[in-house]
Amino acid sequence: QVHLVESGGGLVQPGGSLRLSCAASGIMLNINSMGWYRQAPGKQRELVAEITRSGRVNYADSMKGRFTISRNNTKNTVYLQMDSLKPEDTAVYYCNARRLVPTTFDYWGQGTQVTVSS
Repeated sequence: QVHLVESGGGLVQPGGSLRLSCAASGIMLNINSMGWYRQAPGKQRELVAEITRSGRVNYADSMKGRFTISRNNTKNTVYLQMDSLKPEDTAVYYCNARRLVPTTFDYWGQGTQVTVSS
């Protein structure tokens, strides 16, 4: 079992920055990747960025150049630095940890609200 706790959300003006953190606890042995997803009202949950244990990263196209994901394997923590925020970035951001063996399984945090508004 893996437990994920997000922090760092809040209200920010357009063009501002926020840094999200996700601390993982539990059995991390088979966790291959950690990442961030978001869900805006009335929309499906979508990938923001993910990073593997080896450091390989993948970003959604609309986040490239504005968001940066990083990971501290020693602390089992993943971060999302969000810059140049836009109102359309407003959503609940969820931390994800994905296990691939013995079966694929996703763990989720409770979510943290990010609101971009003037």
